[in-house]
Amino acid sequence: MYVILVYDIEIKDHIGRRVMRKVFKKCREYLNHVQNSVFEGELSSAQVMQLKYTIKELIRDDKDSVIVFTSSQEEWLEKEIVGLNKNAFSNIL
Repeated sequence: MYVILVYDIEIKDHIGRRVMRKVFKKCREYLNHVQNSVFEGELSSAQVMQLKYTIKELIRDDKDSVIVFTSSQEEWLEKEIVGLNKNAFSNIL
């Protein structure tokens, strides 16, 4: 399934910065980093569940937010980039 993940981590203190680094690293293990706090890529249902579970353990429920958008296929999602494409990776091998 195609996944877009965005997060908003409150970084007013050192704990928030540490949480953000951990969430960022975990997201990079599974998805492609698009820009700042946005990631996308193809994952299995099990991988999505595992990623969400891990992130839930890392974030603070009263301060941080993570949104996971899923689609059965990337083709069902129209994506348009306005301005600089910060993620210049290609799906062509």
